[in-house]
Amino acid sequence: MLEILRQRRSIRQFESRSIEPEKVAQLREAILRAPTSRNLQPCQFVFVDDRQTIKALSHSKAHGTAFLQTATLAVVVTADPECSDVWIEDCAIAAIILQLAAEALGLKSCWGQLRQRPHDDTRSASDFVRELLGIPATQEVPIVIGLGYPAEEKAGHPYEALPSDKIHTNRFSD
Repeated sequence: MLEILRQRRSIRQFESRSIEPEKVAQLREAILRAPTSRNLQPCQFVFVDDRQTIKALSHSKAHGTAFLQTATLAVVVTADPECSDVWIEDCAIAAIILQLAAEALGLKSCWGQLRQRPHDDTRSASDFVRELLGIPATQEVPIVIGLGYPAEEKAGHPYEALPSDKIHTNRFSD
């Protein structure tokens, strides 16, 4: 697990080759195995491999989702806020589990924040994606993850560059 964390980086340029069905199946299993508070499982996931739909998703907001244009798979994470009061946390856990599973499979990914972000002056990014994918109004749409084979290389951050001053022992201190 540490090796996966050491090499993981957000990648915004992807090759055009599709992800093999076996790997997509493993990603589906991984995201379904993500833990949720009290096992309430409020999250649902829309796996999008249609290139035109992914291109439309890349326009979810003015900045920050353009990387989807080259992704060969996008996964939209949704949740029913009536099912769990910690649906945001559950969505975030599922999304990072997906990203780590992708890394383990030799894929790369990038997170796109949709929640509380505008699409344009008239609607939110979440509403845009909800309409595009036919997601019910009962579902919140906080995250989209773009995945694929990397078309760019980024080395992991060296240990020395990590912000070790963020770690405290027993008490928070300056």
